[in-house]
Amino acid sequence: MLISKRLQYYRRVGRAYLWSGTSQLSFWHDSAELNQNASTHSLGEYYMTFSEKAKYAGPCDQSGIPMLNYHGNIGVRYNPIAIAQWGLGSYNLFCRTRGEEFRRNLVLAAEWLCTSLEANQDGVPVWSHNFDWEYRETLRAPWYSGLAQGQGISLLLRAHAETGDQRFVDAASRAFQSFLANVGAGGVTFTDANGNIWFEEYIVSRPTHILNGFIWAAWGVYDYFLATGSRDAVNLFASAVETLRVNLERYDLGFWSLYEQSGTRLPMIASPFYHRLHITQLRVMHRVTSETAFARYADSWESYSRSASKRTRALCYKSAFKLCYY
Repeated sequence: MLISKRLQYYRRVGRAYLWSGTSQLSFWHDSAELNQNASTHSLGEYYMTFSEKAKYAGPCDQSGIPMLNYHGNIGVRYNPIAIAQWGLGSYNLFCRTRGEEFRRNLVLAAEWLCTSLEANQDGVPVWSHNFDWEYRETLRAPWYSGLAQGQGISLLLRAHAETGDQRFVDAASRAFQSFLANVGAGGVTFTDANGNIWFEEYIVSRPTHILNGFIWAAWGVYDYFLATGSRDAVNLFASAVETLRVNLERYDLGFWSLYEQSGTRLPMIASPFYHRLHITQLRVMHRVTSETAFARYADSWESYSRSASKRTRALCYKSAFKLCYY
């Protein structure tokens, strides 16, 4: 059974890389660019540009909502994170160009998120992924994600700001409930033994604290505070900032950044794309909070990227991890 699952995984991933132009990788692996036009203290353009995602040319449904091709046994599927990012990129481009197609796509994404937000088994409103996914364990459909919750909120609030449609802010408020519930009660928030608050991208036992998903989810909480003045949101965001500040050293290998904290003997190192993403996310966190530790780590990790020997070491490390655990 284990061998069969591994072969299935390698077959699907191999196809995705061989046909990356038509696979889900063509959506996720963009330039991870910081948005210099984004406001950090009011709800405006999103913190990353997502321009390439807004211009996604892959599969779409009849209404124009993007779908991702995972190949293999998963096939073409909706992904709420991708739809939110597509909408956020469209919003940024609309703000800059006033192009009606970008506004239309913003509203399309918001409408999809409104209609797709449903209560999970614990009664918490979430966006579900309706396909099984191999992570540390198999995530069985329907599964939900703190990352999806955060970016869905970020998109809906901007759609509300642009259109005035109350349904969008109401849906964002419902989705925010997932941050007020812990992972054992249908939410996305985990409190560790040291009292640190984490927003989990994947709900697994034990929690893995995926760095990029945690930060993106935290931006959704911050946006909810900016839009509504919620005391719960500002307190949660402050806790997340402190969690990130005191735990960043755990993600620093001295030559590259880690993707997560799953406790495997060989830690999961970030791919080159996710390493770049971490740097951009820390730049944003520094702009939002003025916390110098975020700029310091961003500078350090950027220096790792410029070193050919460290890039090679990271690639070897990543390859060994994949062979051992996937």
